[in-house]
Amino acid sequence: MKRWIVLSDLPHDIDADAWTSELAAAATERTGVRHCSGGADQPGSTGGLGTTWDLIGDTTPRQALPELFDAPVDAVSLTRVASHVVPCETERRIKRTLLLTVRPETPAELIARFESDLVAMPTHIPAIRSWSLSRTDGPSTWTHAWEQEFADPVGLNGDYLLHPYHWTHVDRWFDPEIPGSIVEPAIAHLYRWADGPVLT
Repeated sequence: MKRWIVLSDLPHDIDADAWTSELAAAATERTGVRHCSGGADQPGSTGGLGTTWDLIGDTTPRQALPELFDAPVDAVSLTRVASHVVPCETERRIKRTLLLTVRPETPAELIARFESDLVAMPTHIPAIRSWSLSRTDGPSTWTHAWEQEFADPVGLNGDYLLHPYHWTHVDRWFDPEIPGSIVEPAIAHLYRWADGPVLT
């Protein structure tokens, strides 16, 4: 069973919710697909292509979502490092994806410390519900995916991004002006609405 994050174009002049729901429903009918959901990247997202999809199964994104591949697609294959699933107060929730690239010369012990700081975030930030940290395991410009679910956008944009743990323990790995930073400046910070659990 394989997990993928897929970034794809959002066609113009369509109902994004209806379009993504239709494609996700069609994908789940295809052989080997265990879960597929997607949605338009919400305002404030950066580094994406317009929509973000979550796919689990014994298939490839091209087989599960062939309709997407007439336009540029970034399909990211994942291997889980750590995760935790907890109930969310609401069925509809925010699914956030952060794709990042650790510089290739970074020592393994620094990468381990960075990953440890990320997975410690839910202990300090109660707004994070389910979460998953993964490394990419196929051809990709990205090395890691850090994903979370929130009850609403305030949980992400307020409680998470403005939390002291975030800007004292995690931002230092990303800020090129801080000695010891290890993450390349180009990231994909993407969030969308989901109608149910994604990180199962």
